[in-house]
Amino acid sequence: MAASLLRRGAVASRRRCPAEALRRLVSSEAAPERAPSRTPPEMPPFEHQPRPYAGMAGAEILEKRKKVLGPSVFHYYQKPLNIVEGKMQYLYDEQGKRYLDCFGGIVTVSCGHCHPDIVNAVVEQTKLLQHTTTIYLHHAIVEFAEALTSKMPGNLKVAYFVNSGTEANELAMLMARLYSGNLSMIALRNAYHGGSAGTIGLTGLQTWKYPIPQGEIHHVMNPDPYRGTFGSDAAAYAKEVEEQITYGSSGRVAGFIAETFQGVGGAVELAPGYLKLAYDIVRKAGGVCIADEVQSGFGRTGSHYWGFQTQDVIPDIVTMAKGIGNGLPLGAVVTTPEIASVLAQKIQFNTFGGNPVCSAGGLAVLKVLDKEKRQAHCADVGSHLVERLKSLQQKHELIGDVRGRGLMLGVELVTDRKEKTPAKAETAELFEKLKDLGILVGKGGLHGNVFRIKPPMCFSKDDADFLVDAMDYAMSGL
Repeated sequence: MAASLLRRGAVASRRRCPAEALRRLVSSEAAPERAPSRTPPEMPPFEHQPRPYAGMAGAEILEKRKKVLGPSVFHYYQKPLNIVEGKMQYLYDEQGKRYLDCFGGIVTVSCGHCHPDIVNAVVEQTKLLQHTTTIYLHHAIVEFAEALTSKMPGNLKVAYFVNSGTEANELAMLMARLYSGNLSMIALRNAYHGGSAGTIGLTGLQTWKYPIPQGEIHHVMNPDPYRGTFGSDAAAYAKEVEEQITYGSSGRVAGFIAETFQGVGGAVELAPGYLKLAYDIVRKAGGVCIADEVQSGFGRTGSHYWGFQTQDVIPDIVTMAKGIGNGLPLGAVVTTPEIASVLAQKIQFNTFGGNPVCSAGGLAVLKVLDKEKRQAHCADVGSHLVERLKSLQQKHELIGDVRGRGLMLGVELVTDRKEKTPAKAETAELFEKLKDLGILVGKGGLHGNVFRIKPPMCFSKDDADFLVDAMDYAMSGL
């Protein structure tokens, strides 16, 4: 009887206040699906106390940049960061806030910010001799060259030192043309090889190309497993290289250049087996094969020391920069003695290439990478990070692709997985959110919708977990 009265009372209550009853019903049914309230993830602990900063404030620096630096000099973030100190995989702003650096100074800091071994090598050499050029003898450049070429396969035994990846690719293209006696160069769409007048031609992204003569350079289809016309079909892409030579050139070419892992283009790893097929076609047409290792070299991919080794090829010329110096302005071209000899027909000289300070620093980088087993570390941490990112992809439809290997990774964001529509606005919003959470990533791809994850190679599994947890937190809040 009491139960019957209670039921009638409940019905009467719902009749008196139907809106309230509906609200309770909807709330009750929706409760299990509601995202639980979460707190932002915490950055792993790190024993370093940044020095108090008493320099120019970020706002003042920004205003001065606008006045005294060229307008093409851009910055990240709506409110740009004033980074004043770095230590290993972390950076600090003017307020002393710590950030996890997941971009490594655009894939340049290999061993870690201000690594003590490298700092010491640079400082000690600077105290003794900073600069003379190669018109005089100095032990640092030959010691560095010996150590560097010992890392190369085949007959890649001769080094030329320059100051950047752009310079390295310029020199490699010059060598290819002189050695082959031909002019036509082949490069990939979506590639980035530099911003000089010559390497702009090699670059295959319109966002980086000014309207100037490109100079006998032909761009072939990019063997992109995610967005490419032929998916992972290496043979189909290679056939297009052959057709380009047949129909778009005299039938003879100077060379072919490719990044095995496209950096600026959005961390795209070329279709498996592509380079072996392309190299064979190019060599039959009289050309030399150039591997651009500016971003993927020195063990970053984890599985191999050089990116081209993932494709089981040996190039004729290898270019490198960025991680070779851990932040020093240093680049190199390594090739065979036969190809290197073509530059001897004229005077070839680089004022700062292989200077004592950069050579000492570069040698220290190679020693640190070996001593700390960074290649194996990249393989271990990278596999853990990829696994976690792929799990995150299952949770968030926004993630269209997770790619790369080691600590050379890309996460592409799309609004529609079937159409692969670039999620430009969402990427920009998440970019800012991650910065606020203490994480600095890069952006890449033609549409700027790929997070480039290429941190210093001392990046840990705890750092990887923090990164993925922060991405999850930020994406859940969109």
